Amino acid sequence: MSLASLLRLFFLAAIWGASFLFMRMAANSLGPAVLIEFRVGFAALTLFIVALYLKRRLAFTKHTKHFFIIGALNSALPFLLFAYAAQTISASTLSILNSTTPIWGAVVGIIWSKTKPTKSMVLGLLLGLIGVAILVGQNHFVLNSQSLIAIAAALSASLCYAIASHYTKNAPKLAPFDNAHGSMWAASFIVLPLILFMPMREVPSTNVMLGVLALGVVCTALAYILFFKLIDDIGPTSALTVTFLIPLFGIFWGHLILDEQIGPKTLLGALFVIVGTMLVTGFLPRKKHLAKTSKVP
Repeated sequence: MSLASLLRLFFLAAIWGASFLFMRMAANSLGPAVLIEFRVGFAALTLFIVALYLKRRLAFTKHTKHFFIIGALNSALPFLLFAYAAQTISASTLSILNSTTPIWGAVVGIIWSKTKPTKSMVLGLLLGLIGVAILVGQNHFVLNSQSLIAIAAALSASLCYAIASHYTKNAPKLAPFDNAHGSMWAASFIVLPLILFMPMREVPSTNVMLGVLALGVVCTALAYILFFKLIDDIGPTSALTVTFLIPLFGIFWGHLILDEQIGPKTLLGALFVIVGTMLVTGFLPRKKHLAKTSKVP
């Protein structure tokens, strides 16, 4: 991996880690539906401007069904679930729960393709579950049912990402930028009617709206572009390592901006989730590989 790709990887992790901070700041005042409509709306407009600059025409009507499926599974539904959870759960905990996506991906893959899981996958799944249990058990908010539902919502959001990734394997083969652009418009159409049932609760402050703008433009639109650039440079497997870095930045931003406390159980839970995810995805180096690379030429 080149230095430029490594810097992009860390920058992307920092951006996506900050997305949970912005959701946490705005969820209670805007409500989940209004917050996410702003997020996907700002992202769609930003990508539209980029498309105009690049002179890329989006064939939305030709792939309407595909854009609505990916827009629902990869944006609208998981964003709404995370926004709902952000009303109760800290930004750092949200970022850690988000890192369970590859674990859910393995579970979906086992069910989808009916393949037998390996021992490392099973161990990774168990470690991931232990990590989530530690995170749940270390916070006082789990004592009420609303917070338990919020945790379930955050995990369900990660499950949506996993289902979306498997859907795209058999979906129409479009350019990554077009997938992002079309899915954001579809997501904005999906979320829009929900505003009637989950309206804005109070007039947001200037800081909240600036955070929402950053959430849509930087953490969604520009982050997608950066992620697709990484995929082109280093491949999808290596680009997935951003998942392991997001919790570190999520914890950091939550502590720095929102003064969220970082306890030993938070770090322990994060460690279990990240190691479990690495086992499931095969990112932990094998003993054979270690032995081979440790030899002196």
